[in-house]
Amino acid sequence: MNEDIEFILDSLKENLNKAISHLEHEFKSIRAGKANPSMLSSVTVDYYGSQTPLSQVANVGTIDAHTITIQPWEKSLINEIESAIRNADLGFNPTNNGESVIINVPVLTEERRAELAKFASNEAENAKISLRNDRREALHELKKLDISEDLAKNIEIDIQNLIDKFGKTVEEHYSVKEKEIMTV
Repeated sequence: MNEDIEFILDSLKENLNKAISHLEHEFKSIRAGKANPSMLSSVTVDYYGSQTPLSQVANVGTIDAHTITIQPWEKSLINEIESAIRNADLGFNPTNNGESVIINVPVLTEERRAELAKFASNEAENAKISLRNDRREALHELKKLDISEDLAKNIEIDIQNLIDKFGKTVEEHYSVKEKEIMTV
């Protein structure tokens, strides 16, 4: 019986951690005005017929707070990388100097900052929805077990405490991201 309860709680923790990891990944893709190589994490390049992440065909780095450089491992990929960045619709206008691709990250307007903060808020809300769905699923699995009412109530309290803890983590991540976005 205890093994079933442990399995439910372990599965719940794993799902909650996945929700937080997904939120962190989504937040990394939201640019906050400073150049960051993770801004290009969604870009894929046609590399000998297969779509390959940019980071696997080039070194991606920053020179300063507003410049990203992409140094391809094969010079023949420069034009392909440039067009892949344009096609990714990230709002960047890459240029190349024959050796590497350079992206000047424009300073965000106040309106764009507000849009990004709203997007981050939506991502945080999606994470909270995921947490609630995970709670519902764990409670459903708990009801299937043949255990005493007292034990079931105690496990429900443990589940809710986990949800509350992870909910606070979502809020903390959102607060940090919002501050990062809104800081000029």
